[in-house]
Amino acid sequence: QVQLVESGGDLVQPGGSPRLSCVASRSIRSIYRMGWYRQAPGKQRDLVATITSGGNTNYADSVKGRFTISKDNAKNTLYLQMNSLKPEDTAVYYCNAVYSETLRNYWGQGTQVTVSS
Repeated sequence: QVQLVESGGDLVQPGGSPRLSCVASRSIRSIYRMGWYRQAPGKQRDLVATITSGGNTNYADSVKGRFTISKDNAKNTLYLQMNSLKPEDTAVYYCNAVYSETLRNYWGQGTQVTVSS
């Protein structure tokens, strides 16, 4: 079993630049892929960004050029640097990890990001 704990969510003003973190309870060196997803009220959970063990990244069109996903294997931590936030970025952000040996999905509990003036 793997626990993922997100942090960094907050109430931010439009244009703000918070950074989300996700700490895994075991090493992330053996991941297949990690990522961030978000769910706005009344909507489905959508992909924000993913990163593979080799560092290949993928982004939703809506966040390209504004968000950056990265990981620190030594700290077992996944990050999401969010820049130029817009009100439509308001959502609960979830961390996801898929480990290579099982391809099982693990999810964090989510962290709320609210963009409002």
